[in-house]
Amino acid sequence: MTSPTDPARPSVLRNDDAGPGGAAPPDRPPLRPAADEAPAVARARWRDAPGLMVRGGLVGAAEGVPGISGGTVALVVGLFDRLIDAAGQLVHVARIGVSTLLRRRSGAALRAAASEIDWRFLVPVLAGMAIVLLATLSTVAPLLEAHPVQVSAVFLGMIAVSVLVPLRLAPHRFGPRDLALAAAGAVAAFVLTGLPALDVDAPPLWLVFVGAAVAINALVVPGLSGSFVLLALGLYVPVQQALAARDLAFVGVFIAGAAVGLGSFVKVLRWLLHHRRQATMAVLTGLMVGSLRALWPWRDGTAVLAPPEGAELAVAAALALAGGAVVALALWWEHRHSSAVVVTP
Repeated sequence: MTSPTDPARPSVLRNDDAGPGGAAPPDRPPLRPAADEAPAVARARWRDAPGLMVRGGLVGAAEGVPGISGGTVALVVGLFDRLIDAAGQLVHVARIGVSTLLRRRSGAALRAAASEIDWRFLVPVLAGMAIVLLATLSTVAPLLEAHPVQVSAVFLGMIAVSVLVPLRLAPHRFGPRDLALAAAGAVAAFVLTGLPALDVDAPPLWLVFVGAAVAINALVVPGLSGSFVLLALGLYVPVQQALAARDLAFVGVFIAGAAVGLGSFVKVLRWLLHHRRQATMAVLTGLMVGSLRALWPWRDGTAVLAPPEGAELAVAAALALAGGAVVALALWWEHRHSSAVVVTP
């Protein structure tokens, strides 16, 4: 893991280091590593859209499979911080929009807030997420049901290696407090992923609203799966059926719940990432470790079973190693080809 002074680690220009016009004073280096904040990044360009759509698609695919965390995949593909920032900005724009309509004010404040959003980043990412999520609900999820051991083994290996990501993103090496936070996160995720699934044939709309509010927050937290939350609440199949049947009332309530839940939580998470990054990464590491329970290939309901002996164990182990190798190779490639972060005003 790199140290806080490693030149490979992104840095940010602090306000108190900047001279007139935002330039660094000549007697100081232009950039100084932040102590406990998120790194600054450049705004996206439209030519980045294809790559961003692919990355967003990977996040969408993860959200379509119970037990796989879209937040974890967002961390691995380098979208997590920017998605949280964009979500916080969207919430801010929505609040200003409602205030503008209710008070009949001019749209100047709304346009100014909307201009702060990096639309060239957000639009392709969301498009990729939506397209692949809908495809996943009809392809990967049935594959998981047909071959649960093999598919779970691949995902288990991938997520296990992905635990390295929050460790790399932490500003400092983990100390005793960080290890304690990671342990608490691991216990919480282990308990949550062991909750029995409810069987609800016709869920009431209030449950749909609450379930969407909780699941959308699981979407943005690495280690927790929004699909798994829906499964535990008995809403995973009803959501699929409502989408297929174009049940506008069901879908509308679900979207409203997701919007309220995201608006209530994303501001908190954004602040933590920018001002308590070390502790946040410690908790996220623990959540990812504890969530591996949901991907254990041999289960009886929520009970974790011992692996069988023989060919099935060998195949599952090989698939887990292959999945882990893919993520490790991707992380190695990203580390070798990562470019310097461009700080934007």
